[in-house]
Amino acid sequence: MFRSLRVFNYRLWVTGALVSNIGTWMQRVAQDWLVLTVLTNHSGTAAGITTGLQFLPIVFLGPYAGLVGDRVNKRKLLLITQTAMGICALLLGILVVTGAVQLWHVYVLATLLGVASAFDAPSRQAFVSQVVAKEDVPNAVALNSASFNLARLAGPGVAGLVIALVGTGPAFLINAASFAAVIVSLWRMRTSELIPAVRVPRAKGQIREGFVYIRQRPDLMMIMVLVFLVATFGMNFQITNALMATAVFHVGPGEYGLLGSVMAIGTLAAALLAARRKTMRMVYIVGGALAFGVTVGVAAFMPSFALYAIALVPVGLASLTFMNACNTTVQLTTDSAMRGRVLAVYMVVMQGGTPIGAPLVGWIATEFGPRWSLGLGGVVAVVAGLAALLMLNKRNNVTMREQIAALRPFALARALHR
Repeated sequence: MFRSLRVFNYRLWVTGALVSNIGTWMQRVAQDWLVLTVLTNHSGTAAGITTGLQFLPIVFLGPYAGLVGDRVNKRKLLLITQTAMGICALLLGILVVTGAVQLWHVYVLATLLGVASAFDAPSRQAFVSQVVAKEDVPNAVALNSASFNLARLAGPGVAGLVIALVGTGPAFLINAASFAAVIVSLWRMRTSELIPAVRVPRAKGQIREGFVYIRQRPDLMMIMVLVFLVATFGMNFQITNALMATAVFHVGPGEYGLLGSVMAIGTLAAALLAARRKTMRMVYIVGGALAFGVTVGVAAFMPSFALYAIALVPVGLASLTFMNACNTTVQLTTDSAMRGRVLAVYMVVMQGGTPIGAPLVGWIATEFGPRWSLGLGGVVAVVAGLAALLMLNKRNNVTMREQIAALRPFALARALHR
């Protein structure tokens, strides 16, 4: 399960990422709380716009950012992007602590953070293939997810405590300081032990080459469409959880932070299960999407805060199973010279739909109630999963009964165990 940790550079990478991710989750909670309770009167639309602006740059810059990642030294690029994101967190923290913050400040800094993240994300994903050998990439990707979700377990709870005691400003400052962990880990890496990546020389039409490559791969096309639909309409939990906590259950920042930590129990369990697997199969992608839709639908009907929190555990398990399977499959099946561009498109479809989905989900939650926004995500995920199942059924000439049998709970449990 932890075989990638035998690699010195990977130990540095995952340790620095864990510290930084704790700060990132603190900022996510603090940013939503700042917008919802300090700068507006529980406006889901404003929270959705903030989240949308943070992910909007990747829509326009993602393909170019992937090409940059294929051309340059990824480690040096990550040093620049991580520093830029730390500065954004620092500026927001200073504005909040000094009492000068306004909603437009949050919008601007969220956009700048998104620009840095657009260049950071594809190179960060592809960099794993330089740190560990190819046979260990599935394990390393899963442990990255485990680190991210271990941080998710601690970050929201710590953020809720910090906000309750001293306000949102210090949470942003802590996140700014946490970026130092990643920067130090990148500086300390043994560069001689990194696996060289194919560096793509400058030429015309290289961004178009990435799209052509994906279009010629039906498996990648299916993953891209499925990820777009599920992520855009279903994975807006920083908005839906905030609105469920404040507008439905009427609890404070501590309880809101707890929701993120509870959900991370499921995502962490899924990441550790994924770390045991040496291969990835399409059943985890389709089954994960269907399970996510069903569990989100169940969570939307929970009558109390405690039951809603408990329902988020299987939601986290299903969501991470789905996303990890998609991520690993894309990495392992893509040519090295195209990996940055393909992962950039993958990040675009995964995060780029947020500028559409987040404001829409926030508006639905504001106009009709947070439960309706959760229900929308569940329905979209189930429909998308069933469509993917039909596509696989047609492509592989497998009967629907055989496909459904493969996705039964006991069959899926045996697959996860393997």
